[in-house]
Amino acid sequence: MFLTTQTIYIPAFLDFSIRPASGACATFFGIVRNHDHGRKVQRLCYEAYVNLAEKELARIAVHAKEKFSVSKVHILHRYGTLEIGEVAVAIAVESGHRQEAFAACRFVIDAIKESVPIWKKEFYTDGTSLWVRCTHGG
Repeated sequence: MFLTTQTIYIPAFLDFSIRPASGACATFFGIVRNHDHGRKVQRLCYEAYVNLAEKELARIAVHAKEKFSVSKVHILHRYGTLEIGEVAVAIAVESGHRQEAFAACRFVIDAIKESVPIWKKEFYTDGTSLWVRCTHGG
């Protein structure tokens, strides 16, 4: 599973066995912040083309494992309504060395933003809303 409508709890997300050959685990957590480009954000809503997004997230995980020779790529992305401070996306990459883990983690988040059909709508404190960075997927 790569997508969820449930709250992502960081300790639960990180509750996995580290492989004995691993010397590093790099993580990234995308958090809903209260501002964007000078505007005060109240909440976000993510919409997803679920079947295609799941397939693309799986493809990204496999590609990262192959490209960076890492042993594990764990991805979880929320969709639905998210409040300020909630985790929108969680990524963990396990590898033999930190350099590969960091590189693969960065690759994964960049690839998600580039190609996964998940769209974000920001709701602002002034009562307006806007779909942002909707340039891919679908």
